[in-house]
Amino acid sequence: MKRLAELLRFLNIDSSKIRDEIVSDVVCDSRKVSPGALFICVSGHTVDGHDFVKQAEQNGAIAVIAEKSLSCGLDIPVIMVQDTKSAMQKIVPFFFDYPSRKMKIIGVTGTNGKTTTTNIVYNILENAGHNVALIGTIDIKYAGKHIKSVNTTPDVMELQHVLVDMHLCGIEYVVMEVSSHALALERIDGCYFDVAVLTNITQDHLDLHKDFESYVHAKGLLFSDISYSGKKNTFDIINYDDPSSGYIKKVSTAANHLSYSLNGNTDISVLSYNLHLDSMEVKIKTPVGTIECLVSTTGLFNIYNIMSAVAVAISVGVDLGVVKKTLENFRSVDGRFELVKSGQPFAVVVDYAHTPDGLENVLLTARAVTKGRLITVFGCGGNRDATKRPIMASIAEENSDIVILTSDNPRKEEPMKILSDVEKGIKNKQQTIYFVIPDRKTAIQKAIELAKAEDMVMIAGKGHETYQILNDKTIDFDDRIVAFNALKEVGYVKD
Repeated sequence: MKRLAELLRFLNIDSSKIRDEIVSDVVCDSRKVSPGALFICVSGHTVDGHDFVKQAEQNGAIAVIAEKSLSCGLDIPVIMVQDTKSAMQKIVPFFFDYPSRKMKIIGVTGTNGKTTTTNIVYNILENAGHNVALIGTIDIKYAGKHIKSVNTTPDVMELQHVLVDMHLCGIEYVVMEVSSHALALERIDGCYFDVAVLTNITQDHLDLHKDFESYVHAKGLLFSDISYSGKKNTFDIINYDDPSSGYIKKVSTAANHLSYSLNGNTDISVLSYNLHLDSMEVKIKTPVGTIECLVSTTGLFNIYNIMSAVAVAISVGVDLGVVKKTLENFRSVDGRFELVKSGQPFAVVVDYAHTPDGLENVLLTARAVTKGRLITVFGCGGNRDATKRPIMASIAEENSDIVILTSDNPRKEEPMKILSDVEKGIKNKQQTIYFVIPDRKTAIQKAIELAKAEDMVMIAGKGHETYQILNDKTIDFDDRIVAFNALKEVGYVKD
């Protein structure tokens, strides 16, 4: 707890005319206000905290921080600031005494591979006997708790609240996905990292970052800021096969460095590998020995994820025997090259690939393990980076035998407008076999109807997601369930 005057001085605000009280909590959701809380009004995309100050007062708030005039009068102090988000980013970590300094924080950033990498690291550390927490795209989990994620990286308010609880639960290590949004929008302010990992940087989120250089710069913030906490023995772990690795290495302020690549002169590299449909053999060289194991997942992209996880394990001193055992027992993350099985003589795979690089990676893997034809179903999200739409179509055309263009999460965009943008990437419209089917369920059904023995149906874009966003409504939609039901409808029964 802090006193109100102490928090205001931290913001360089004169508190001499404001009654000083003990602040029990700091929140930006009026529904979460409890007696003694400080309420910060934050303007969001759809909801403005300034409209809920009366509810905050009624729930027991002792003061309000706002950036614009309020429509109603209050009997509690209203502290005006220029930017409430900036104030929140400064106050909240300070109020909670910077919980990230009390645990080891491992941050993984990159366009693709964050979820799989963090899950492998989480399992390695857990198998090594540590109390571990995971914060990522799918969920937040620690000490028997499971919280469904809203963002890849929570905002500063939610993040600091959950870090405090993690510390109170005895967590030693926090493994966290760090998105470019979180870095650019300063969601991780006051969060201090021990290890920073780069998976890769390819085109994505240019709707926010405007150009690729800005996107790379945002990713680099995780590495350039790593020394500011004063933590000892910090590490950066960088994929040297990525073109941006030189920049990331240059801006990094970590005390120690580990590099990895597929077949280069790096700290961690691959000596050999053999891919199968649902597994792969891989042999990896490290500075402390060699690991050779059979892993129940597949793809070159997953070899990169494994190398980065191995590097993290080495940086925190986990024995290679524990790493090997973990890899041999690891199962693919939900919606990452996930097989849908119903006794059919062809493969059906659901994958989260929603960027040009991600789609190319899964299709190259699919091609490598498929004897028959490759049928690809994918779409692009609405109100997001539109420049990648035709690029992804070109990648699907080049690497597939049949392409089915469909909706992803159209959001507030017209689905056919999105599909028109995507279709522009089909270079040879006369010879390429492709279909434009806006309804995603119908598109998946069409792919399964077309599939023959030894083919593969790749359903890309949504992966683990169990919903579809259509204009102002969100409907239940899970590619895996839709595909399974489609298989049943054409006569296949799960063994």
